[in-house]
Amino acid sequence: MDVKFVADVHLAKLAKYLRLLGFDTLYFHQIGDEELVKFAQSRIVLTKDKALAKRSKNIYLVRSKEPKMQLVEVLRHFVIVSCHPFTRCLVDNAMLHKVAKEAIVDRLPPRIRQDFDAFWICPRCRRIYWHGSHYERMLEVVHGVCGEIRAQVVLEDE
Repeated sequence: MDVKFVADVHLAKLAKYLRLLGFDTLYFHQIGDEELVKFAQSRIVLTKDKALAKRSKNIYLVRSKEPKMQLVEVLRHFVIVSCHPFTRCLVDNAMLHKVAKEAIVDRLPPRIRQDFDAFWICPRCRRIYWHGSHYERMLEVVHGVCGEIRAQVVLEDE
């Protein structure tokens, strides 16, 4: 998983989907073209801006309008055949760490505390993740997208 991305301001949902699949993806609410061109030295820049896309071979013009189709487009274009979903924080891109329930039990809603035993935490924002109903919905997206491109899904810490 050594492909690294940075998404321009028009691709927030795509950035979140790429993180969902485990890809190192930066996203900034505000960033100028010059900063994005600098990122193109070390990452693939994803943009909706045609003029920006012409400035470097590491800047890719995303043509699809719908975020899930943008994701399929990017994965196909870069011939990505495997992904490691649920390994990154959807908010800030940090790698998630498994955490003992006892260490976070005071932060969990009562029903979650009762029904779940496996948890992951973001070391930056301290957001807690577990495999609840939201996970099931996201898993459908993962399997749908990866099935569309015939990618291998590697689920870790199941």
